Amino acid sequence: MAALAYNLGKREINHYFSVRSAKLLALVAVLLLAACHLASRRYRGNDSCEYLLSSGRFLGEKVWQPHSCMMHKYKISEAKNCLVDKHIAFIGDSRIRQLFYSFVKIINPQFKEEGNKHENIPFEDKIASVKVDFLWHPEVNGSMKQCIKVWTEDSVAKPHVIVAGAATWSIKIHNGSNEALSQYKTNITSIAPLLEKLAKTSDVYWVLQDPVYEDLLSENRKMITNEKIDAYNEAAVSILNSSTRNSKSNVKMFSVSKLIAQETIMESLDGLHLPESSRETSAMILMNVYCNKILKPVDGSCCQPRPPLTLMQKLAACFFTLSIVGYLIFYIIHRNAHRKNKPCTDLESGEEKKNIINTPVSPLEILLQSFCKLGLIMAYFYMCDRANLFMKENKFYTHSTFFIPIIYILVLGVFYNENTKETKVLNREQTDEWKGWMQLVILIYHISGASTFLPVYMHVRVLVAAYLFQTGYGHFSYFWIKGDFGIHRVCQVLFRLNFLVVVLCIVMDQPYQFYYFVPLVTVWFMVIYVTLALWPQIIQKKANGNCFWHFGLLLKLAFLLLCICFLAYSQGAFEKIFSLWPLSKCFELKGNVYEWWFRWRLDRYIVFHGMLFAFIYLALQKRQVLSEGKGEPLFSNKISNFLLFISVVSFLTYSIWASSCKNKAECNELHPSVSVVQILAFILIRNIPGCARSVYSTFFAWFGKISLELFICQYHIWLAADTRGILVLIPGNPMLNIIVSTFIFVCVAHEISQITNDLTQIIIPKDNSSLLKRLACIAAFFCGLLILSSIQDKSRH
Repeated sequence: MAALAYNLGKREINHYFSVRSAKLLALVAVLLLAACHLASRRYRGNDSCEYLLSSGRFLGEKVWQPHSCMMHKYKISEAKNCLVDKHIAFIGDSRIRQLFYSFVKIINPQFKEEGNKHENIPFEDKIASVKVDFLWHPEVNGSMKQCIKVWTEDSVAKPHVIVAGAATWSIKIHNGSNEALSQYKTNITSIAPLLEKLAKTSDVYWVLQDPVYEDLLSENRKMITNEKIDAYNEAAVSILNSSTRNSKSNVKMFSVSKLIAQETIMESLDGLHLPESSRETSAMILMNVYCNKILKPVDGSCCQPRPPLTLMQKLAACFFTLSIVGYLIFYIIHRNAHRKNKPCTDLESGEEKKNIINTPVSPLEILLQSFCKLGLIMAYFYMCDRANLFMKENKFYTHSTFFIPIIYILVLGVFYNENTKETKVLNREQTDEWKGWMQLVILIYHISGASTFLPVYMHVRVLVAAYLFQTGYGHFSYFWIKGDFGIHRVCQVLFRLNFLVVVLCIVMDQPYQFYYFVPLVTVWFMVIYVTLALWPQIIQKKANGNCFWHFGLLLKLAFLLLCICFLAYSQGAFEKIFSLWPLSKCFELKGNVYEWWFRWRLDRYIVFHGMLFAFIYLALQKRQVLSEGKGEPLFSNKISNFLLFISVVSFLTYSIWASSCKNKAECNELHPSVSVVQILAFILIRNIPGCARSVYSTFFAWFGKISLELFICQYHIWLAADTRGILVLIPGNPMLNIIVSTFIFVCVAHEISQITNDLTQIIIPKDNSSLLKRLACIAAFFCGLLILSSIQDKSRH
């Protein structure tokens, strides 16, 4: 009964909710969300600096998340680089002095808080030519006005950044009287025009007063209540924001510190001054406000303008626009022709006559339709990660954000299972299942920011290695069994692997090496092909006739291993090879190929292990050593039990080792040699028992079929800021946002997979003469890309 209910439930779901209907729903969701965000930008403004200065929330202790954008954590070198030849002035009371110290410590962490608290404090870094001053003016009065007025004179050098604020001293000295508030309003009214004048040439910030923790205040500060502070803040906002009648005030309100203080003021030592972590956050916000537009950090989307379109992006937009227009014209003509040939009624018999038989879809229509769909999808990619339409947020790791989703997908994977069509080791359904659950784990790893937790990082590194293991296993098995070394197979694989990445490199203005996994599997595929295709070509059919050929293949593999070892331990030789033009255009990242060498070296042996495993497995299978029947254990009971025990112990041993690593550098050094242990252990555990080998998870296998597209698409339409952050389609509701963005992301990945398959059939024909012509066109296309890329590089420099 349970099995019947399960099958009926699946049928009901599939009947009412197909992949096609899911994609239509995703399209509607994208259009609605884009319209909502566009309307919000028009209504609330498009300046993310305002959000950074006024709103946000704590993700965890000391981790501040601005509303709608990502905040970069500036290092010493970055701060000095941004502030070179700059003068920053802090004017105000002891709270502003706290902010001054925290700001200076970003530039020089050794700077000590010492000296007379009630006087000016200078700081200067002569090497970086940075000057930061604190000017003691605890009240908004004539003294502060005179200080500001001096800077408004044309002959006086003005600070590049002015941070001012004061109120608590006025409340304290005048015992919170209403007369003091009236005088404050008068004084700030007289200062407002001066600040506005300065704001035309400098960045001017007025810091609103933080709340106090009244229970901790000393007796001589009891009159400083939150009610009084709110009154002074309201006065400052109303006066400074109305200082210009016909336009918005140039003086920026630094109100975000109030929100930070509301969460942390109870940790204050005296109830008035903020704890160090809170003022460090406020100082970092100031640094982001000023420096993000100068340095343009990838993970600092606040205060950054939309990047200008490159020449290649403009050409891509024109191409996709023409494709959409072309497809619409083709569709209208085809529809009109279909109407003319519509079945007509015979007036004598009253029966319908069919004029024509439905003609098959032409390759031109498929081509135009595919590029039309791809153009719309690329527009969504651009909107998500380049156009500043949708919001972005920083990642924040907790154990629950990683492990709870893992449990969810595990339950779904177990729920959706079926019998396999074949029961061989690593059959197609099983490898799709393997790719699927690994890809889902990697996606959760990326969005949760779990790379900061070393045990999870090391296990995910094994999953990446397992993909490469399958690359070695799958391609070796194909060439060994089929013996097909034709150019059609090579072009087909290369096109499927690289099509989406090449398009994204153009549309998103990224180097090829940025999508590191695709260059990795592409190069390893070519290594496998060259190893097996070079003379003497040794395939299974030839080797079955003479065992000597098995020895010849082992020699080939041994030579491959020697080459791998040489390149792994000779960084200079490796970098010289891949620094040659035009390879350098593909494998350079930030001007060098070090990142490519690091990625390649991290899993340098695993493809070889996959090839060797395939060779041994196929040799054992050919000699009928294995029992691969349905429900049968792979070996005899004694051997199977022994291998299972060894596999479980090996699997757990690796996990214990990975969890006890001290640092990433130490783990990464050993990873290439030991990752194969856990991979082989998993394969044996999954395949030795006949019952385990005879079933697979259709849920995981479905995702496995689009695993490459999922891995690539996540960079821009699920994550954000080139994987550094999280895309926010629905602000204020993280759970609903993840559900909606994931749904759209999966639908897009599936559609791109279908588009790639359709284009592969058209662009890579089986006829060799046609294929050679297409290859010539593709070569010309890439030459054009190289030329355009060189032009872009020159214009940037």
